[in-house]
Amino acid sequence: MLRISAAQAVALVLAAVLAGCSSDGKVREPAKLQDIVHPQLKPQTVWSARAGVGSDDYRSALGAVVAPDAVFTADVRGRVYAYEPATGKRIWRADTGARLISGPTVSGNAVFLGTMDGEVIALKRADGAPYWRAQISSEALAPPVSDGTLVIARGGDGLVQALSAVSGSRNWVFDRSVPNLTLRGLCMPVIDGALVYVGMDNGRVAALRMMDGQPLWEQLVTAPAGRNELERLNDVDGHLLLEDGDLFVASFGGELVRLDGQTGQVLWRRGLKSYTGPVRIGDLIVVADEAGVVWGLDVNSGAAAWRNEDLKYRRLSPAQAFAGHAVVGDFEGYLHWIDPRDGRLVARHRAGGGPIRSQPAVGDELLYVHDQHGRLSAIRID
Repeated sequence: MLRISAAQAVALVLAAVLAGCSSDGKVREPAKLQDIVHPQLKPQTVWSARAGVGSDDYRSALGAVVAPDAVFTADVRGRVYAYEPATGKRIWRADTGARLISGPTVSGNAVFLGTMDGEVIALKRADGAPYWRAQISSEALAPPVSDGTLVIARGGDGLVQALSAVSGSRNWVFDRSVPNLTLRGLCMPVIDGALVYVGMDNGRVAALRMMDGQPLWEQLVTAPAGRNELERLNDVDGHLLLEDGDLFVASFGGELVRLDGQTGQVLWRRGLKSYTGPVRIGDLIVVADEAGVVWGLDVNSGAAAWRNEDLKYRRLSPAQAFAGHAVVGDFEGYLHWIDPRDGRLVARHRAGGGPIRSQPAVGDELLYVHDQHGRLSAIRID
C-alpha cells in the first residue's frame, strides 16, 4: 500500500493531463492575494507561542485542541504542550520521546496522541505525566478520540481499534480492506453516544457500535472511477461533520453527501472533491474543494448558494466557523474570513510564516491556529 498526500495526488493527476495538452508543462499556480478594500472584520493576534517544530515537513494530523483549562498541541519530535487559553502562558511541557503524528485530543483527565510507530499515548491532562502507552497495528494517522470509557484509534492499515481509556488494553477491532494507493491521512472518528462514525480509504463511511465495534450500517460515498489507481482515489479523509443527527461526509473521489446518522441513508449528494471536510454556518455547509474553491451549500438540499475562487490552489486548511464567518488557513500562514451570506472575502490576517493545514480551534472568544512550523497563535476579532 502506497500513501501520498492530497497535494501530490492533485499534482500527479494534473501532470498527466498537462502531458497530453501542454508543451510547457506548467502547473496551476496559487492565486495571488488581492487587497480587501473594505474589511468587515479586524483580526488581531492576542498571543503566540513556539510549540516545538510542529510537523517538521511531515504530512501529519497534529493540531491544536482547546478546553476550558488549556490549549493543547504537540510536535513530531514527541513534545506535548499545554497553554493558558487567555494569555498563552505555558502550563506544562511533556517529552514523550515518540515520533508523534496525530492529536492531541482531550477526554476526561487524559490527553491522547498517535505516533508514526503505531502507538497511542495517554498523558495526564493536569501535568502531562505519562498515563499509558498502547501498541496498535500500524501508524496512528488519525487522532485518537475517546468517550472516557474507550479510545478509538485508527491505523494506516485500515483497522479501527477500541482501547480501554483506563489501561490502553484492546477491546475490539473493526477491519476493512485498504486500496493499494491512498492519500496520506485518515479522518478523525466521531463519537456520538453509543455510536462512532468512521470514514475509510475505500470511499465508505461506517457507523459502529461503541460497545463491540459491530457495524450498524456502511455507506458508499463515492465509487472509484478511472483508468488507474491514481484516478480511482476516493478516500474519505476530511473531517466528518455531525449536525442534528445527520452526517456530512466529503470524499476525494468527488462527492459530498448528507447521510441519516441512524440509517446511513443518503439524503442528498453534491459533486465536489475534497480532502478537508465541511463545517456548518447557519443554513449553509461550507467546504473547500481540492482546488481551493470554497463553496457555500444549502444544508437541506446541497444546492450551491455561492462559490469563491479567490483562494484557488492555496492548499487550504479545513474551514472553521468563527465570529459568524467561515475562516480557512493557507500554505503561507494566512487566515481568510469569508462572509457566509455571499461568499466574499471580508478579512485576512497572517498568523505566522508556516503553512496552516490543521483546522483552527475555537474557544470562548479566540481562534487558535497551529501552523506546520510549530507556531501557536490566538486570534481575536475586534
